[in-house]
Amino acid sequence: MANAYVPRLKLQYEAELREAMSKEFGYTNPMQIPRLSKVVLNMGIGESVVDTKKVQAAADDLALISGQKPVIVNARKSIATFKLREGMPIGVKVTLRKNHMFEFVDRLVTIALPRVRDFRGLSPKSFDGRGNFALGIKEHIVFPEIDYDKVSDIWGMDVIVCTTAPTDDEARSLLKGFNFPFRT
Repeated sequence: MANAYVPRLKLQYEAELREAMSKEFGYTNPMQIPRLSKVVLNMGIGESVVDTKKVQAAADDLALISGQKPVIVNARKSIATFKLREGMPIGVKVTLRKNHMFEFVDRLVTIALPRVRDFRGLSPKSFDGRGNFALGIKEHIVFPEIDYDKVSDIWGMDVIVCTTAPTDDEARSLLKGFNFPFRT
């Protein structure tokens, strides 16, 4: 038997957002309506050149944040000035899709972003021209899953929200429907 749980944002998308987007942009086919396709979380760990255990600690933290096991990313090239050798672990990443994606976006918008110090809203210029949005978080400890007392290092992380929208305006409208706090 399949899991009957459906995330809150997915229900909101199906009930309200699809119809609102269809009216706003005049879509004739329901498949034209933009939707979230995936969310990619990425942490670059520069200190891992000195101590490779830091990558494993970052992977554990990212697993708590995302609810999924991250992939450890290795260096593709050696760079002598950074004391970096080919094949050394330098970061972690995870790709969220379907229910995991909706759950993460919900926690990001309602819990994590309001906890960011001096937060004035997301930049509306962070779109790539093809409907994808990227944002950087300076401290991964804004997520409630991370216990501040047990964290030895604080890392930044990138969050890339990929949509099926062909233009930035359509993607911006979709993300505003998901309550992304864009600055005006």
